[in-house]
Amino acid sequence: MVNTLKAPEGTPSDVEDIKERSNYLRGTLAESMLEPISAGISDDDNRLMKFHGSYLQDDRDLRNERQKQKLEPAYQFMLRVRTPGGVSTPAQWLVMDDLAQKYGNGTLKLTTRQAFQMHGILKWNMKKTIQEIHASLLDTIAACGDVNRNVMCNPNPNQSEVHSEVFKWSKKLSDDLLPRTRAYHELWLDEEKVASTPEFDEEVEPMYGPLYLPRKFKIGVAVPPSNDIDVFSQDLGFIAIIEEGQLVGFNIAIGGGMGMSHGDKTTYPQLAKVIGFCKPEQMVDVAEKIITIQRDYGNRSVRKNARFKYTVDRLGLDNVKAELENRLGWALPEAKSYHFDHNGDRYGWVKGVKGKWHFTLFVEGGRIADFEEYKLMTGLREIAKIHTGDFRLTGNQNLVIADVSSQKKKKISELIEQYGLTDGKHYSAIRRSSLACVSLPTCGLAMAEAERYLPVLMDKIEAIVDKNGLSDKEITIRMTGCPNGCARHALGEIGFIGKAPGKYNMYLGAAHDGSRLSKMYRENIGEEEILNVLGELLPRYAKEREQDEHFGDFVVRSGVIEATTDGMNFHN
Repeated sequence: MVNTLKAPEGTPSDVEDIKERSNYLRGTLAESMLEPISAGISDDDNRLMKFHGSYLQDDRDLRNERQKQKLEPAYQFMLRVRTPGGVSTPAQWLVMDDLAQKYGNGTLKLTTRQAFQMHGILKWNMKKTIQEIHASLLDTIAACGDVNRNVMCNPNPNQSEVHSEVFKWSKKLSDDLLPRTRAYHELWLDEEKVASTPEFDEEVEPMYGPLYLPRKFKIGVAVPPSNDIDVFSQDLGFIAIIEEGQLVGFNIAIGGGMGMSHGDKTTYPQLAKVIGFCKPEQMVDVAEKIITIQRDYGNRSVRKNARFKYTVDRLGLDNVKAELENRLGWALPEAKSYHFDHNGDRYGWVKGVKGKWHFTLFVEGGRIADFEEYKLMTGLREIAKIHTGDFRLTGNQNLVIADVSSQKKKKISELIEQYGLTDGKHYSAIRRSSLACVSLPTCGLAMAEAERYLPVLMDKIEAIVDKNGLSDKEITIRMTGCPNGCARHALGEIGFIGKAPGKYNMYLGAAHDGSRLSKMYRENIGEEEILNVLGELLPRYAKEREQDEHFGDFVVRSGVIEATTDGMNFHN
């Protein structure tokens, strides 16, 4: 087979230069982290910090006041912890809790990629924090950066034997696709540096190469009928195929991604498309070969067009599939049938296999903290002290207290009751189906509020929902402070993307099971217009919907919004 695929021409971006000069992600980080004058680091080193699981940020609530006082910004680091499939032990939970109190801002964020995120860590405490995370058998390697990120998986793998098997494959993927450089271990864990040789350099990154990927890469593994990890939002998605109770393999979907840029129609969210099937033991090989295709043909000149979705759309799905088969040395079998019902979580107690129980806790905005009248963090700390199962972070920012024995269930239920930990059933279904990114005050990209504002907006939306008898209707609602897509806004039946302080672009029409994107309905609107729009559409939905029809399907069928059949017509 003659390969006619080409990478885009153009001058490499500044990030490519930084990676090339970094000596496999080392840069001058060792010196920068010891520099005593500033709490920050250089922009070049901050780009490299992402590969080590961290971003330098500052508290934007304090920015103006510090400028007036001629002080540098209130620099702090966000640290993301890699937890494949979202699984952590009670001991690890307690470590994360302790570190958040000692070095962070006293809270934990459960991310939409099933990872822990801590904010507010000062430069002087970063090394101690990472070392304590490592001692708990977790790490921050490749939690950010131009590499494969934390691999997502259905968050309740022990609900059945198949789920448990799928989780093991997802963890293998996450571990096998890590960068091979020892930079992380040298910088943070005091591993002695190995002398460089030409032979050694060639073997440092056999899959990624010295420049790593053009942009971040995300993998998710779904177990139908639940699409709770939004498999079509991933660069590479694996859909578990179960026949007669046995895992026979995975359908392969490629080219998804949620990020875009305001006003730039060359950028858009996209859904991954199914191209074939593989056996479980072929999964890692398939992932490696797809990553090398992105390594070789992704856009290294324009980073906003560098995600794998743009590579697939530029080269053509059939051409990428042919190149994958060429690199694998075998043809992909046809995809097998599957069906998704929803992309949300199921709350409360559920009995799994082997007599074990699982309790899914609603965590609004994914923020683990002690609030004035809701001691969520303390309650979970007390549960972790006696829990002998796992904690499982969901892709919807919620938490599963998993693998609870019948003997422990009573005591854990008492602690849930004591601290008022909630499955959210006293909230509307639309609130339980909401997601928000961190946004202000810590995210440097944020244009508007998200996590801090969505609960306030939901109070007012719930009034409309209650009035129209829709409190039990799940409607996915997503809010992000910028168009980067951390809360997968384009898969919300109702989506909001921050445009300016107090202003959002409003999107409608995504599918409830995560299989169709939304489309913009109103641009640059504030709360009053948001509530006016929903005050018109939700009563219509209550009166005119067909049996079991979801809101996203209703607004498309009734002509409120045109269906987005492909990311390339997202703006049309």
